[in-house]
Amino acid sequence: MIGSRPKHATTDPMPTLDDRWTRTFMAVLSHLALLLVWYLFVKFGDVPKFVMPSPVDTAATLVGPRAGGYNWWTNTAVTATEIFGGYAFALVVGVLLALAFTWSKPLEALMMPVLVSLNMIPKVALGPLIIVWFKYGVVPNMMIAFSICVFPILLTTVRGLREVEPDLLDLVRTLRGSRWQVFTKIQLPGALPYIFSGMKVAAILAVAGAIVGEFLGSDKGLGYLMLQVQVTLDTAAMFMAVLLITFIGMLLYGTVLALERAFVVPDARVS
Repeated sequence: MIGSRPKHATTDPMPTLDDRWTRTFMAVLSHLALLLVWYLFVKFGDVPKFVMPSPVDTAATLVGPRAGGYNWWTNTAVTATEIFGGYAFALVVGVLLALAFTWSKPLEALMMPVLVSLNMIPKVALGPLIIVWFKYGVVPNMMIAFSICVFPILLTTVRGLREVEPDLLDLVRTLRGSRWQVFTKIQLPGALPYIFSGMKVAAILAVAGAIVGEFLGSDKGLGYLMLQVQVTLDTAAMFMAVLLITFIGMLLYGTVLALERAFVVPDARVS
């Protein structure tokens, strides 16, 4: 018939932003565009190097005779240890506290107000006390990173553990399921989307916590290096330190996203 479509005619679906490879390509493209804008702004804007170095000058700090004085690998490893260590500690403590609060209402009523009050303390004000208690080094900065990112994990995990249908819990208890079985078979799988939601927020906060600790008092790390080169207006090294800190944060965040894709189905993820 006139105007009818052939039976064998097919149309290729257009790629959407929900496609993983499309999203990855767009992310890479946006970062490359940012680098290009940075380079063109410095080159044609006649910006002094001590104000904003070009990407080429920034990358040059990683090689050459000056690179050894920065100790990039050592300082990067120290900062990464503080970020990942504080984050891992916060994840364990946050999930365990959430589990304890779910099992015991009186415990939650007793401790949650105290935890909320402690979370209201500015971490910049808490930093000097942690340094007095634990001295300088990696551990105090890990503690600051822990203190700033444990609360989001705790709150989201508590919410996730309570989002289980009461009828399902009653059914398992009727079948004489233990508390541990209820947690591992029912509550934990249902709470995973919420846990990962808190983990993504905490991944960003952990980076800020570790750098705040290095600013307040440290003898190594990328934050400490930034304070040292600031005196000599070595802006290129400062930019490179910021980029390396950003890379560590992206690595942590990317790890969380990869784990979320592995353990949580797409429809259940909490954005």
